[in-house]
Amino acid sequence: MSPNSPPVAGPDGRLVPGLDPRIENETFNVLKTKGYNLEHNFGHGKQHLATVLAILNLLAFACHTVCDLGDRAWRAARRELVTRQGFFQSLRTITTYLVFPSRNDLLGTLAFTRPPPLGP
Repeated sequence: MSPNSPPVAGPDGRLVPGLDPRIENETFNVLKTKGYNLEHNFGHGKQHLATVLAILNLLAFACHTVCDLGDRAWRAARRELVTRQGFFQSLRTITTYLVFPSRNDLLGTLAFTRPPPLGP
């Protein structure tokens, strides 16, 4: 919490110190600009669709962040394909045309450490 953060109204209406707005802005900037398309309006459905789609986006972001931190094969493929958007575009393209026996074979092919599987 920054000493310059403005107070925020709590659920009971009382003012409580706010969080550093930079943290919130940086997080939402990643979600908007790195392929998660969170800026799109999900309000086209009935009642709770917007909430469900936003939660799925946040869950995907969390899973991808965990993979970035803990999976060597994932990191090698991400490093080779540079951007997150480039990685997911390559992932979509290659899985459209090829079937991989395992996740490690897929990530190895994306990282250019394994040849793609041969067709049937």
